[in-house]
Amino acid sequence: MRRKVLLSFLVPFILVSLSGCAALIVGGAAGALGACAVSKDTIQGDSDKPYESLWGASVTIAKARGTIKQENEQRGDIELETDSSKVHIRLIRLTQATTRVRVSARKYHLPNLNLAEDIFVKIIETAS
Repeated sequence: MRRKVLLSFLVPFILVSLSGCAALIVGGAAGALGACAVSKDTIQGDSDKPYESLWGASVTIAKARGTIKQENEQRGDIELETDSSKVHIRLIRLTQATTRVRVSARKYHLPNLNLAEDIFVKIIETAS
């Protein structure tokens, strides 16, 4: 019995480790949101929300959090500075119905995964 319970907990972790990215459950009270830490400074996840809605939410969050240095809606890029950190938001249209949201953040050239995660969650929550 103990062995079955142990295996039921270990199998998901083994599968995640084989998939190539560290899966995160992001967003506590707002409901669980699956995201992937693709590097030490980058969070990414796929959403079925419309691209235009995600873009609008990204710009709104970026303006609220700091100063936008560059934005290009057609490429899906936003660069901003906030809290001594440089943040790069990237929206990638995978299909007509699916958009990948990728947020990277660095503070003094060091990874700032907490900030990237916070901005990622706010973008997903704000988009309708």
